[in-house]
Amino acid sequence: MLQEESDISLIIAQIVQKLKGSNLYAQLERQAWASLQRPEIKLESLKEDIKEFFKISGLFPLPSHPAAPPEHLKEPLVYMRKAQGSWEKRILKSLNSMCTELSIPLARKRPVGEQKELLNKWNEMGTDEPDLSLFRPVYAPKDFLEVLINLRNPNYENGDSLSFRTHLGLIQVPLKVKDIPELKECFVELGLNTGQLGIDDSTQVPPELFENEHVRIGQKVLAEQDSAAAQQYIRQGSPTALRAELWALILNISSQPEDILYYEQLKTNVIQHDLLVDSLIYKDVKLTASNDDYYFVFEDYLYQVLLCFSRDTSVLNHFAYNSASPPKSYIRGKLGLEEYAVFYPPNGKILSINFFLSVAPLCFLYHEPSKLYQIFREMYVRFFFRLHSISSHPSGIVSLCLLFETLLQTYLPQLFYHLREIGAQPLRISFKWMVRAFSGYLATDQLLLLWDRILGYNSLEILAVLAAAVFAFRAVNLMEVTSLAAAEAVLADLSTLKVMPLLQIFLFATVT
Repeated sequence: MLQEESDISLIIAQIVQKLKGSNLYAQLERQAWASLQRPEIKLESLKEDIKEFFKISGLFPLPSHPAAPPEHLKEPLVYMRKAQGSWEKRILKSLNSMCTELSIPLARKRPVGEQKELLNKWNEMGTDEPDLSLFRPVYAPKDFLEVLINLRNPNYENGDSLSFRTHLGLIQVPLKVKDIPELKECFVELGLNTGQLGIDDSTQVPPELFENEHVRIGQKVLAEQDSAAAQQYIRQGSPTALRAELWALILNISSQPEDILYYEQLKTNVIQHDLLVDSLIYKDVKLTASNDDYYFVFEDYLYQVLLCFSRDTSVLNHFAYNSASPPKSYIRGKLGLEEYAVFYPPNGKILSINFFLSVAPLCFLYHEPSKLYQIFREMYVRFFFRLHSISSHPSGIVSLCLLFETLLQTYLPQLFYHLREIGAQPLRISFKWMVRAFSGYLATDQLLLLWDRILGYNSLEILAVLAAAVFAFRAVNLMEVTSLAAAEAVLADLSTLKVMPLLQIFLFATVT
């Protein structure tokens, strides 16, 4: 009991410390004071009521037992933790072998002349043409997918559960995922009779009337600086002109002077020290973003954000609830001595190929570098990290893959079996969409409408639903293909798709 009290006190202290000085803190303080004036709120039982709320809500990971180890809070399933650990070793081995082959240190201090040169071209790094031919990505999405396909729960035999036994997809782990009735209940605001931005017509209200009223409500939400209201509001989509402010409000980003100073400190770290991972960032952005019709204009922003991100030790805090653990390196000559261990890179994240796609869409909304950086970092530590680590979380990539396959097998069985029979397992096509949150595949306006809903519902499950909806939309063509290559060709271009009609039709017009 004392341990539980201590845990709750610690959680409350951490929350208060993080919120202090923010708009949200002032807002919560006002609401707390107003609540205390209500007769049904009893001060003498307030502490017990809050403890009970924490337990019921599941908002904060309280240990189920006083002796619960920290790793259990990161990921409760042992086999998931082991798989994540093995994956991390594989990534680190790949990085270390490249470091040895190229005779390049993991980190070095830049000479003064090089520091000045980098500082002078900070806003035009895209003009650089370094020779990166010898550098290779540490891993690609297809490598990660193979690891997920081979996941097995050692306590399960194929015959232990009927639903598990009859799942014919690539993901063979028994996790609970939602069916369409449950998804309808979860995403109720996406219903056919609810107004949505991103849909041209509505059976209830003319689009222009809905949009005008929606903008008016959005302006009121921003004026009141109510982040909970903003999160609810954005479930119906955000007007383009209000999106940047709404997202910042939901993510509690206010660009205080200390935030700008922190960004400048990260920039100084980039100027002073060269990391091996910098070359991977350069290569990723140079080979892909610089040739992308949407994102090439943001090449300099992408370098700035990702290089600063790699140095940001505040990102390490999210490993308290991430199944992953930050990689360690050792001071030269001190291998194995923990007192000489450092996290590498400093933020604990070795980037995968095309990681820049998590940043690029945000460049359309934020043009001030420190604000852009803060928004991206918060999006990563709240949502996107779950797409790169192995866990049993409902928004984790394993659950999203299983949800996608289950939806297809259950509600489009003929299509699922056809693709499986010709060796075109649907997940081999859709995985790259989900692991990149559809960035780089959808048109930007449609992608931002999708990300509105990620923020609004505080969940990534909508990625799996959209992936299944895309297959449903192209089902007639897919039924005619006879190979994986042909199926990939049918689904090669998603840039003309309208996200909201696809989601609405799949969720609310599918026969269940």
